[in-house]
Amino acid sequence: MATCPHIKDLAPPKPTDAVYREDCTLCFDSIDDPAGLDVCLHCFNGGCAGDRTHSNLHAVQFSHPLALNIKRTRKKKERKDGQPPEKITKLSIQAETEQDRYDTKTDVHCLACGTHDLAMDNGIVDAVLQANTFAREAEVQAWEQELKPCQHTQTLKQLSDSEYFTGDLSKCKSCELKENLWLCLTCGNIGCGRKMFMNMGPPGNNHQVDHNASTGHPVAVKLGSLTADGHADVHCYACDEEVIDPDLVKHLLHWKVDVQGRTKTEKSVTEMQLEHNLTYDFSMTTAEGKELKALYGPGLTGLKNLGNSCYLASILQSLFSMPEFQKRYCQPDQPPAPALKPAEDLEVQLRKMADGLLSGRYSVPENTNEEQEQSWQRGLAPAMLKHLIGKGHSEFSTMRQQDAFELLLHLLKLISRSQQSARVQYPDANDPVDAFRFVMEQRLQCLTCSKVRYSLEEMENLSVAVPVKKLPQPEVQMTDGDKGEVKEEFEPVTFKQCLDDYTKQEYVELKCGECGGPEFSKQTKFKTFPTILAVNARRFELINWVPTKQDVPVIVGDELIDFEPYRSTGKQPDEVELPEDAAASAPAKNAFVPDQGMLDQLTAMGFPEVRCTKALHATGNANADMAASWLFEHMEDPDIDVPMDLPGAGDGGAGGGSAADPEKIENLGNMGFSAPQARQALKETGGDMERAVDWLFSHPDATGDFGDDEPAAPSTSEAVPPAGVKDTRPAKFALNSIVCHKGSSIHAGHYVAFVKKQLPQSEGGGEGWVLFNDEKVALGGEAEEMGRFAYVYFFRREGV
Repeated sequence: MATCPHIKDLAPPKPTDAVYREDCTLCFDSIDDPAGLDVCLHCFNGGCAGDRTHSNLHAVQFSHPLALNIKRTRKKKERKDGQPPEKITKLSIQAETEQDRYDTKTDVHCLACGTHDLAMDNGIVDAVLQANTFAREAEVQAWEQELKPCQHTQTLKQLSDSEYFTGDLSKCKSCELKENLWLCLTCGNIGCGRKMFMNMGPPGNNHQVDHNASTGHPVAVKLGSLTADGHADVHCYACDEEVIDPDLVKHLLHWKVDVQGRTKTEKSVTEMQLEHNLTYDFSMTTAEGKELKALYGPGLTGLKNLGNSCYLASILQSLFSMPEFQKRYCQPDQPPAPALKPAEDLEVQLRKMADGLLSGRYSVPENTNEEQEQSWQRGLAPAMLKHLIGKGHSEFSTMRQQDAFELLLHLLKLISRSQQSARVQYPDANDPVDAFRFVMEQRLQCLTCSKVRYSLEEMENLSVAVPVKKLPQPEVQMTDGDKGEVKEEFEPVTFKQCLDDYTKQEYVELKCGECGGPEFSKQTKFKTFPTILAVNARRFELINWVPTKQDVPVIVGDELIDFEPYRSTGKQPDEVELPEDAAASAPAKNAFVPDQGMLDQLTAMGFPEVRCTKALHATGNANADMAASWLFEHMEDPDIDVPMDLPGAGDGGAGGGSAADPEKIENLGNMGFSAPQARQALKETGGDMERAVDWLFSHPDATGDFGDDEPAAPSTSEAVPPAGVKDTRPAKFALNSIVCHKGSSIHAGHYVAFVKKQLPQSEGGGEGWVLFNDEKVALGGEAEEMGRFAYVYFFRREGV
């Protein structure tokens, strides 16, 4: 074993240290490549050891010469049969050890003096190899859902004599089903389970659900999931979730069920959910049943599913197909600025993602089973970027399935925020999110005095409702074994219809501050148009007060869509504008008054008034059903119970008159904003720092509030700078990419992306649709059909 003078002051990683020992923090080269990966023994950064030499770059920049080179090759996995099932109290993937999966070779070497096979006697090598990595952490924590007792299991009262208990545990009391049986712990009734969601597990006829509805008995246990140690699926119908019963063994004995020697015969709900989410098989075949053709090359790289990351992968594929993101982040000739912790730097990780997706370096077939007609890619694991995007976020930091559209909004916000600091190192850097920004103009007109009020709002997306109209169902002839179920079908709508509804004139009950009139007409149109228009198509309908996604076809063709009919014309010469002194009490956007009848309906359902007011504001006082749907979609919002802060409601106008906190102004100044800009942002957002930062990034040209010495900018519509495309060219848009969702809930199912790209010469070149299904990349196949059911549409303006 060799020695080196640089071996000093080295210590094994602590439990809190992040060890990047699977892929490079600057690119996706990994320990599976021939040259392997160098893990810095000073800070545990991972750097590739191949032709890109990011390991050497790190060593030179930070004077960290010692590294542990790791190379691994996959070995055949041996199945361990006969093992008893491990007790499951949380939904999680059980991670194998690296020794189970790989043959690994290591070499400690010095990048300064070129010495290899260095002797290390402080256990640092073993500690690095055994430390958790991002990939392992994601694998272990995937689908984590801690199960806890509830008040109904802790206070369960069992009947001493029950008409429901027959003693026969072999079949449902109400039908002939002999699997998926649930025992009511209150009365001993045996009933079959639900009609399983998304075809997970054996079918049921809802008889235990019906029993709960008729008796109110809250807790049931799945008999097939019982194990000898007293573990089983327990469901509380009152809480509507899986729970733990601390006294399950005692409660079972009450109904003569002894767990001793009991063998589990069915998968638990958590196991079925896990298996479903990890093996969800999105069709990779054509309508004729032929397998879609795999594609490889630059811009055709797949992303590995980290257990639930399809929502992230579909958005990333769409964004990095756009020239604005490619130009901003794909810069192979410009190395990123030195960062001691590159895995925690959003700029670095977005550059890494751009290189991985666009270079073609990793878009190669993986060696697979010879029985397969073709091999797919291994895919890049976006673990570092996913962790960084979700850091500190109540939802995106978890391993649960998320809404792709909400992820898009969150990611665009993070990218815009990062530009302020990025320009210090990259002066020519442009914010790619600018391509999404545009201004909507709202016109309000009092129906009594005919005076008008115009207001502008800068936006980065549209969320349009899709009209839900069911088609008549044919009569169904019942036969033996046939439940007579017919899939609901819906009347197709055009994308133009959705836009027409969004921009149409409507009437609202608001009091005019000028004449006291009780009603206004309201209409919203485009003041400016973006380069990229992101549209969320909301296909939700309230069914028993539960928002359910409906497969309503939205027809969007490949032809150009003319948006000129939706362009606002602004204030006309013959129109009289409401005076400024009437604006505070006039029915403008910032003087929202919830409809009292709808408010009473929602509060009667048990929702707090604060939430109901927010829902009615978000849905424009349209109707109680729409507001209730909004409530269900935003139940988990961290600020759902924070009272609305609407400037102008009683304070004399937008921005109010309160002085901004000097300390907050100083903090915003440290981020590069001028004091007048910071003061204006804080006044516009009620002093909330988080919202003030968002406001500043969405109003980069704000003139600022100069306090008492100089007048602030007038609060007229002209004071709001137009965003997006600032010319008067015809606004025509073409569909560029779509994010599609399979499943009846945004929190389950699967996301894929279809992107219009330049096809490889091997496929004839030209433009065509490409399907990105996690690591699988293929010719579009069902792009036209899936486009009818897309969740997010990305349109690009012609000639921009």
